[in-house]
Amino acid sequence: MNSKIISIFEIANSSFLTNDRELILSNVNERSMCTALSQHLTSKISCTKYKKYHVDTEYNRNNGKIKTIIDNILEIISINCDLIVHSRGENIKQDNLIALEMKKSTASKPEKQRDKNRLIALTKDTFDEVWSYDGRTFPKHVCRYCLGIYYEVNIRNKNILLEYFQKGKLLSKKTISF
Repeated sequence: MNSKIISIFEIANSSFLTNDRELILSNVNERSMCTALSQHLTSKISCTKYKKYHVDTEYNRNNGKIKTIIDNILEIISINCDLIVHSRGENIKQDNLIALEMKKSTASKPEKQRDKNRLIALTKDTFDEVWSYDGRTFPKHVCRYCLGIYYEVNIRNKNILLEYFQKGKLLSKKTISF
């Protein structure tokens, strides 16, 4: 499943980098870039078996409740991902497909690491090997995203650092030019 999701994302990202290059180079904020990327991702997903999934930016609700994860020191922290692909609660078996965190390369190292830690937690199958899944109820702590993507924009060098996370671990990373 993840190779298909990565492929869909990479096609959408290529379209974004080609068609919205000037937007990126104008140094707009992350929200503006995520919104533009979401349009390309929505277009690509609509032609796949994931067509019933939604692409949302700055989404932080789970059935009326704020989504939370447990970070490395076991504190509950609020989640507000830059971009997610999910079923909005319609598909209990696999609600969450993609969580993407976008940063500019000029962001501080601690900010970048917080986003990566969030993706590690969001892509885990469970927290402390406990997963309350009864086919009807979502877990208290949101996880089980199929794919986490750390997306770092370097405007000066005109490249994007992509880091893919799966099951709580870094799967791969690469740099692409635009």
